[in-house]
Amino acid sequence: MCFRLSPVPSSGLVLLCLLLGAVPSYELEFDLKNSENATCLYAKWQMDFTVHYETTNRTSKSVTISNFTNVTFNGSKCRDEQNHSQIAVQFGSGFSWIVNFTMEAPYYLIGGISFTYNMSDATTFPDAAKKGSVTVISPATIKIPLNDIFRCNSSLTLDADKVDQKYWNVLVQPFVENGTVSKKEFVCDKDKISTTITPIVHTTVPSPTATPTPKKNPAVGNYSITNGNGTCLLATMGLQLNITQEKVPVIININPNITNVTGSCHPQTAQLRLNNNIIKYLDFVFAMKNGNRFYLKEVNASILTNGSVFSVTNNNLSYWDAPLGSSYMCNKEQIVSVSEKFQINTFNLRVQPFNVKEGKYSTAQECSLDDDTILIPIIVGAGLSGLIIVIVIAYLIGRRKSYAGYQTL
Repeated sequence: MCFRLSPVPSSGLVLLCLLLGAVPSYELEFDLKNSENATCLYAKWQMDFTVHYETTNRTSKSVTISNFTNVTFNGSKCRDEQNHSQIAVQFGSGFSWIVNFTMEAPYYLIGGISFTYNMSDATTFPDAAKKGSVTVISPATIKIPLNDIFRCNSSLTLDADKVDQKYWNVLVQPFVENGTVSKKEFVCDKDKISTTITPIVHTTVPSPTATPTPKKNPAVGNYSITNGNGTCLLATMGLQLNITQEKVPVIININPNITNVTGSCHPQTAQLRLNNNIIKYLDFVFAMKNGNRFYLKEVNASILTNGSVFSVTNNNLSYWDAPLGSSYMCNKEQIVSVSEKFQINTFNLRVQPFNVKEGKYSTAQECSLDDDTILIPIIVGAGLSGLIIVIVIAYLIGRRKSYAGYQTL
């Protein structure tokens, strides 16, 4: 769902998009505009809160809050005269979350996170012994270069007074210059660790007659996303994940029979998310191009490999380009290069993230790898060239033999 909120004082319009993420959490994207309608604060993240409380029977209960409804962003602000900015979120029945940012050139600080929950909400906190609003404050501070966007795909946890706070897939830049969000990332320590840990690999020396095990193609899965109007995204593909950490390759074939599917469809974007016991999440994000085409714009992944977590994000891809109203198809093996350490090999691929009608694929645009028509003239040309070479060689050999019977007198 997308909400256009009323103007915030000295801030212009706020555009908030709530994109469905991993069940049961939501992904929030917040783009705050200033009086000149230029982006001054940008954030995208997922979070949940686990509250531990005592019931009227003096027993302990825990409730996880992750389904945000009736969201507003009243009180959010761009940089003020004291070099402060703020994201303020209100949701549900009397819940709020606020994070403050401070500019101290050449850095900015993330800190002063407060969470308020309503113990009088009997639906969320059944049989709660204590009533009224409770606010917990976490003073944790992160220092980031001023012109960088902060990224942390890994889980960040804060514990404060009976509330466990968890944040992940975080992107935030609280002081955006000239309305343009920075492409230079400041990566959290957990992401640095997860992408540099060398997996433990147990090796055995093969016998002299042993041969390498051939790489098997993955099973082809059929995936779909629905909204209120029916099926809105279709995908058919075999997926093979290739991870290289410290030059040690890890190959994972995704089994569609044990893989969960979630996602969302919006007018300009669509998301397909896969997860199982090994893959925490694998996101394919599609976007519009020039209003008449679609393409794969972004891939996000977090994968368990040999006791460590490998995480990667690339939101500047350009694969699977096709006109709107059609599907994209590539039966042969195709490689999506997400990063130097991570690539996805697809087999028997067909996707349509927009304009799906009656739950069926539209006419497909085939990839160049499937286009065999260009091979025909190449094969014919090569054959003719070979024939000409044979004829010329035979002619030259024949001429040499024709002179063999003549001698000089």
